[in-house]
Amino acid sequence: MDAVTPSSSNKLGIIAGAGQFPFMVADGARRAGCHVTIVGLKGFADPTIASHADNFRWAGMTKMGRWLRIFKRQQIHSVILAGSVTKSTMYGRFRLLRLLPDFTAARIWFLRLKDKRNDAVLSAVADEFARHGIIMEECVKYCEDDMAPEGILTHGKPSDAQVRDADFGWKIAKEMGRLDIGQSIAVKETEVVAVEAIEGTDRMIERAGALVRNGAWTMVKVAKPNQDMRFDVPTVGPDTIANLARHGAKMLVIEAGKTVIVEREKTIADADSAGIVLISRPAK
Repeated sequence: MDAVTPSSSNKLGIIAGAGQFPFMVADGARRAGCHVTIVGLKGFADPTIASHADNFRWAGMTKMGRWLRIFKRQQIHSVILAGSVTKSTMYGRFRLLRLLPDFTAARIWFLRLKDKRNDAVLSAVADEFARHGIIMEECVKYCEDDMAPEGILTHGKPSDAQVRDADFGWKIAKEMGRLDIGQSIAVKETEVVAVEAIEGTDRMIERAGALVRNGAWTMVKVAKPNQDMRFDVPTVGPDTIANLARHGAKMLVIEAGKTVIVEREKTIADADSAGIVLISRPAK
């Protein structure tokens, strides 16, 4: 029997950054019957992601023209951006020599952007893809079951002081999101300890741990008030819990329905083992 060539309607492209989220998207899409082509971002994507794709290619973070050529050759019209990229690499020494953006990426980065905040950059990327007939889909389309449910997810319950810290941090984190600065904030005793910016959540956790030597601080991680579900959706998982435990945090507050939990059962079990309260609050 001749091999069946997948139609363009059931083809999906994935641009894979770091972490487990690209695996979740790829596996969910294939379960849904999609033929999956993955472009792995060099220096970020896990090489084993290749085994979760029907087609796989490597590309540099600033080689957007190559991303487009790969997807267009495969006649792909829908793409998902999944996984993290450490944006601080864009500002290191000799960045142009190390990253060497292609013409497409350079035109967007240096000519089209009024500022370099995440929403501006990623929206410009989505617009460039749309110009080539490729639509960027919501990144949670194939893993909606992994979104955080509402409630206290661990056996441990928050103290009154932790509830106050959660309420205090939530308002500030939401304002940070509105300004597109970052998703996470560390608080203790209704005091801001650290905020996430270009360095990313893990580095913020490390900084908070260094500042609060006696531990027992709280991290609040939320979606933006008008979160674009195509990209930059908050994600937590076992690695997040391990990092929080290592640096003395005792509570993690996330947003229900807007946060992806990687390996939910393990994440909750690890939080319980570490004595970390995990709360998923509704959007306010």
